[in-house]
Amino acid sequence: MLGNNKSSGHYDTILSASVEIIGDIKVSGGLHIDGIVKGNIVAADNSAAVVRISEKGRVEGSISVPRVIINGAVEGDVHATSHVELAQKAVINGNLYYTMMEMVLGAQVNGNLVHQPEQKGKKTLFGGKDTAATTVAEDKS
Repeated sequence: MLGNNKSSGHYDTILSASVEIIGDIKVSGGLHIDGIVKGNIVAADNSAAVVRISEKGRVEGSISVPRVIINGAVEGDVHATSHVELAQKAVINGNLYYTMMEMVLGAQVNGNLVHQPEQKGKKTLFGGKDTAATTVAEDKS
C-alpha cells in the first residue's frame, strides 16, 4: 500500500534532482528518479524491476516495467506488468496499462486506463503487442 515500508524498498540506482538523462534506460533492479529522464525506461527480460518516480521526478517517454510507483510526472504511456501505485501528486499524460493498481486521491491519469489480465510466460511491448514465442508449422512437402 502507498506510504508503507514495502514501497520504499531497495534501489540499485538513484537519480538525484540535479540529474537529467537523455536516452533510454534498461533496468533490472530498483531505479529511484528524483531528476529528469528524457527517454524510455524498459525492464530487462525476466527481471523484477521496480521504478519509483518521486514528487520531484519527471519522465518524458514510455515506461515498461513489472512494478512502478509514481508521485511525479510522466509524459508517455506506462506499462506495469505486475503492479502500479499512483501517489497523490502523480500526473500521467498518456495511457496506463496495468494488471493491479493502487491510486490515491489527487493522482491524475490523462489518458486511458487499460486493464491487462496477468498472463504467465508472456511479455508486453509498448503498444500492447504480444512478444510470446510463436510456433512455425513444419513444411511437409
